[in-house]
Amino acid sequence: QVQLVESGGGLVQAGGSLRLSCAASGLTFSNVGMGWFRQAPGKEREFVAGINWTGGNTYYTDSVKGRFTISRDNAKNTVYLQMNSLKPEDTAVYYCASKYLGGSYVSTERYDYWGQGTQVTVSS
Repeated sequence: QVQLVESGGGLVQAGGSLRLSCAASGLTFSNVGMGWFRQAPGKEREFVAGINWTGGNTYYTDSVKGRFTISRDNAKNTVYLQMNSLKPEDTAVYYCASKYLGGSYVSTERYDYWGQGTQVTVSS
């Protein structure tokens, strides 16, 4: 079965960095687009970043542009989210997800499989 396993979350001070990883199994990783989402307490899950199957196209929500970088290694079946200049408002559970279909990377409905999430906490 398909599994997406996130890692790399933790507690960091404002201005610090973290790198999240999402290891995929049970699917043909090089055929899928990948996305990172986050969900803060009491808020809806929101799109953070997306990357197409080749890694040639990336997408970001405005609030993380210039601070976060999504990348993938198809040989390792892994997608990454490098997060720099972290802010307290970045605090959330971060999820990775995979999608076979084309089109928007923003909508959660476009994704087929989800990981269990990893907590990121940024202290002020």
